[in-house]
Amino acid sequence: MKQTEENTRMDDLISEYLSHRLNEEEQRELERWIDASAENERYFHTRREIWLASISAKDTSSFDSDKGFQKFLNRVREQKQSKERKLILKKYAYTAAVVALLLLVTYSAYWQGGNVMRNRFQDMVVEVPMGSNSILRLPDGTRVHLNAGSKIIYSQGFGVDNRNLQLSGEGYFEVTKNKDLPFRIQARELSVEVLGTTFNLRNYDDDAEAVVSLLEGKVSMINHLNREETLPLLPDEKIVLNKRNGKTQLVRGKTGYATEWTKGYLFFDEKLLPDIAKELERAYNVNIQIADDTLNNYRFYGNFVRKEQTIDEILNILASTDKIAYSKRERNIVITLK
Repeated sequence: MKQTEENTRMDDLISEYLSHRLNEEEQRELERWIDASAENERYFHTRREIWLASISAKDTSSFDSDKGFQKFLNRVREQKQSKERKLILKKYAYTAAVVALLLLVTYSAYWQGGNVMRNRFQDMVVEVPMGSNSILRLPDGTRVHLNAGSKIIYSQGFGVDNRNLQLSGEGYFEVTKNKDLPFRIQARELSVEVLGTTFNLRNYDDDAEAVVSLLEGKVSMINHLNREETLPLLPDEKIVLNKRNGKTQLVRGKTGYATEWTKGYLFFDEKLLPDIAKELERAYNVNIQIADDTLNNYRFYGNFVRKEQTIDEILNILASTDKIAYSKRERNIVITLK
């Protein structure tokens, strides 16, 4: 069978399978084909991802595709005696690579014949390397701009039966409206829920503060440190969460600055030096050490253009305040008290 004929045949079988119209013989044929090579399995996952992204939430009420898919994929994996597989997708934005990994990390359960069957399904993981950022569009049409060193995770059912995702780092979200499927983000110490809005969420693991800034629409936030839900944010408001003591602060105005990074700017609005250091590390892919603990409470204000100004130029400007000094060797930087 020629490659093009085989692909056409498999496309037909995959389409029939996802529509629950395969007979037993055709299903065995499809299973054998997926079992034959890693390339075939990757192709199958890609086709299913496209199929899921094309379905609206209303179209899914008449069938349960995930249940059949999990049973099917489980049988294939049993034949291959392989418990997990990763699919690496590479994308480029702003001349930087974005690595997307299909990780087998979550579980679902359903009843069949009185027994609970547990099967793995795949989550999409998108990671942005240091020194870059990326724009992507989620299956529901939501536009996401991810900052350097950020990661999001969402299920293959995203946009079909849920709009839940996990974020580590910083993302600017233009959420597509869908009153039937709230858009939820879990970001360690906090989570947010929206229906359709534009906002920025920043919560890197090593930052002292997490910030939710609302530009349009409405956002509700839950503080998991104190187990409390804040009042819905209004446009041009932001919530700052102190991750050390769990306290939140409502700030009105200046939310536009929260998205300056999407335009290539580094904007420090009275930001703590440790957070500035982390941001510079991510933006320029360097290592910065603060040698004196006294500096951890210092705040700075500044606006820089990442693509036009080098890390040395920014450090020289910060040092001109006569508060700090620095030394640099290759990609390693040490900041000291002046």
